[in-house]
Amino acid sequence: MSPTFRTGLGVLGLLSLADLATPLLSDGEHPPMAIALAGAVVGLASLVLIVFAARGSRPATIGLIVLRALSALSAAPAFLAPDVPAAAQIAAGVAIILTVLGIGLVLAPNRQAVAR
Repeated sequence: MSPTFRTGLGVLGLLSLADLATPLLSDGEHPPMAIALAGAVVGLASLVLIVFAARGSRPATIGLIVLRALSALSAAPAFLAPDVPAAAQIAAGVAIILTVLGIGLVLAPNRQAVAR
């Protein structure tokens, strides 16, 4: 496993842990509790997929990318809904940026394999 891939899994793992903790941090409105609980399920599933992706499973890696992208998309309404606190918008923006970074690192070609 390349260091880039490992770093990408680490970033996506941290985001997954944050999703898992969201119901505990939510005020029930931002995000709504139903969204926070759905996010926690996505976070838990992502953590399971990270374990399999780290072991070299390509389907798990693809599933992880899809789940994390969906999680990032679920943060987009923070910028569209009225009366969303600035802190929630900043958190959503950071999550989206880190998701793009993590997915990019996971998808980056393995330089060691290319050099061989």
